Amino acid sequence: MLEETTKKHSIKKYYDNVNVGKRTKQVVYLSEQQDKDAMFELYLKSNEKKQSVVVVKSKRRADELCVYLNSKDIDATVIHGNHRKEQLEKGAQEFNAGSINIFITTDKILQSLELNHIETIINYDLPSEHEDYFSRLLLVDEVGESISFVSPEEEGYLATIEIRLKNEISQEILEGFVPTTEDKIIHKIKEKKKKPRHRKNK
Repeated sequence: MLEETTKKHSIKKYYDNVNVGKRTKQVVYLSEQQDKDAMFELYLKSNEKKQSVVVVKSKRRADELCVYLNSKDIDATVIHGNHRKEQLEKGAQEFNAGSINIFITTDKILQSLELNHIETIINYDLPSEHEDYFSRLLLVDEVGESISFVSPEEEGYLATIEIRLKNEISQEILEGFVPTTEDKIIHKIKEKKKKPRHRKNK
């Protein structure tokens, strides 16, 4: 009996921020705010078939992003607080059935839906409250990955998240992406504790 109890304890999963962060792949891409749409478009064209939930900060932004992606021949569906309960339920059902691959929403609605088989949680906008980041992360705990597109204005949020993780999230370069601004961001894997992440040419 003691042996059985010990075995059960040994396989118990811990859901604190640090352990969830260690179990789940997380990646950061740096982008100026005005370049996010184009960077996201490029990312999706290589990952369009993955079951992805995209989280943005507002209903308006969700609508704008969906319109942009559709204009680039990328199928995406948006569901937020302006939609009826029936629409929310239908959207969740279609995502769970695999007929929707890219599901755009807000934190408030995301918390109210039961979405299954999520392969990637995409933080198009980092949340201002770190708890919301970890709520998103739990949706892909161990089985998926978390992708964050981070503007210079969001670096403070990222720093707080990394403090809570007790680790620095891996930063990657999106091959083929060219910033539109004159002072282009130097995408460079920064040394530990070097802030801010965004560097500009002088």
